[in-house]
Amino acid sequence: MGTLWYGGRIRTLCSEEDVQEAVFVEEGHIVSVGRLADLKLKHEGTISEEINLQGAVMYPGFVDSHLHMIGHGEKLLKLDVSDVTSITRLSGILKKAIKELPPGQWLVAEGFNENLYDQQLVPDKYVLDSVSLHHPIIVSRVCRHASVINTYALQLAGIDKHTPEPAGGIIVRDEHGAPTGYLHDQAQELVKKYLPEQDFTYVEKALSTAVNDLLKKGYTGGHSEDLNYYGDAEATLKAFYNVIDGIHCKFRTNLLIHHEVASGILSNYHQTDHPYVELGAVKIFADGALGGRTALLSKPYDDDPSTCGVGIHTKAELEELIKEARAFFRPVAIHVIGDKALEMAIEAIEAYPPEVGQRDRLIHLQVTREDLIARLQQLPVVLDIQPRFVASDFPWVEKRLGKKRLETSFAWKTLIDKGLMCAGGSDAPIEPIDPMLGIHAAVTRRKPEEEHAGYNPHEKLSLYEALTLFTTGSAKAIGKENVYGKIAKGYKPDFTILTEDLFDLSPDEWLNVKVAKTVVDNTIMYALNQKS
Repeated sequence: MGTLWYGGRIRTLCSEEDVQEAVFVEEGHIVSVGRLADLKLKHEGTISEEINLQGAVMYPGFVDSHLHMIGHGEKLLKLDVSDVTSITRLSGILKKAIKELPPGQWLVAEGFNENLYDQQLVPDKYVLDSVSLHHPIIVSRVCRHASVINTYALQLAGIDKHTPEPAGGIIVRDEHGAPTGYLHDQAQELVKKYLPEQDFTYVEKALSTAVNDLLKKGYTGGHSEDLNYYGDAEATLKAFYNVIDGIHCKFRTNLLIHHEVASGILSNYHQTDHPYVELGAVKIFADGALGGRTALLSKPYDDDPSTCGVGIHTKAELEELIKEARAFFRPVAIHVIGDKALEMAIEAIEAYPPEVGQRDRLIHLQVTREDLIARLQQLPVVLDIQPRFVASDFPWVEKRLGKKRLETSFAWKTLIDKGLMCAGGSDAPIEPIDPMLGIHAAVTRRKPEEEHAGYNPHEKLSLYEALTLFTTGSAKAIGKENVYGKIAKGYKPDFTILTEDLFDLSPDEWLNVKVAKTVVDNTIMYALNQKS
């Protein structure tokens, strides 16, 4: 016995034009798609439930191809300063928050963004010392590849002018060699080990908060990287199993496994351990981010010729990490933002390719080159891009890279036109989770409130291309494009149902469209105006 969905448009995404009237689902799969009258006749006697869309529009389930689910939940629960537009305002928010804390207790805030401030000045230890000298304070940058801490925290971590630079990290120092409190990439680990450990009640709360928000935003699944950040990778994995239990909560979750915990996880757990949480590729960081000038470039930054960025690993180390992943018969997912980091990743994959039938994943891919794009065309890789970065990083990124380098940067249309497989994600909590913002950025290449032709407008995607990033693209990233990403016979019944048809609206109007229902495995996991 099965379910008949009808009463609205069915955007199958099998093609840009394909719109159907009804879908019949039975035993966890789509059985038929087509005209309502035909499906009623064909499945007469086996329809046990009929669900009227009431004019809403059904799409294949949206899947975020790259985010940090627990981190997103933490952002919703913690002190978030990502929208603060001045250091003065930042100080005021921190001072208000610290009044609630006893002396000696950490104040942790998320997401400062100096590009929103006058003169783009990064807050330093002196700014945080003015907030408190009696509490350790850490404020992460919006990219999470850098943090600023106060003097109390520097002393707690034992960081002073004599502290050597850690591999893959930078301790920013003043003209006298004293640390300013600004730490990049691996240098953050020097202080993070002194942060209070969170118990797993908190971790589960953050994860549950994130999943509920993802479902509300229309996501039926996500590819998340979380296992290396909460002290115990196996306990973190079990938190996913507990929250996404397949009964009260269904959410298709593919977990990237940080290389530092891969051996323990992959030795003890298997793909079949859970129906909705699966273990994915081994995650490796090759470089940092453009905002803090730690993305690894082949030539110096235009606005700071003294640096080309930071490589987290040497070429030999990167190859060794890939070899270790291959020993577990795993693909890799490599964070690459700068073109030199991309070049290193390509060389390592060329030397140690994945198993036949597997695909590696390259995440972010913001700065590319024509010669590297040609090499990518020869590899079994999916390019995991985050369209929203265009809206967030322009126009300041022009100063970082210069006009010449920008010609092949954030070049999503070029990559797709070259036949490369691309998936779409948010990188939440770094960027907003809302898929409408990602789709809007992919199509307009500007912020919603702006009124111009878009940054590098020749790289704009069509609405159909943008939608496929979050549907078939995400499915290709895990080698399951024959299971997810379309509304077609044999596919899983995961649906994102919107109140209006995006194809009828202008891009700015998309942001007002609501999610009517989010359906995972033919189960309504979220409905607009439902009672909680």
